[in-house]
Amino acid sequence: MFEKAILGMASLRILSGSLEILAAFLILRVNQVEKALLINSGLAFVGPFVLLLTTTIGLLGVAERVSFGKLAWILAGVAFILIGVRK
Repeated sequence: MFEKAILGMASLRILSGSLEILAAFLILRVNQVEKALLINSGLAFVGPFVLLLTTTIGLLGVAERVSFGKLAWILAGVAFILIGVRK
């Protein structure tokens, strides 16, 4: 059977992927560049949020097996990704 952390991470990614597909169909339906850009910009908020949640779930799942130093490196990497997306 799967670990709880794995199920949580996979569920969030399935939900995120479903939102992406739904947005693609919505963009096709509206058929206007301005509205498509609004839909696309809404997705820009979902991506980093899902990244944070899945990383948090994964870190909680391995926290007892990984040293504090490695956890700090992982958190620093996620912070750099978020900073890069924002700028």
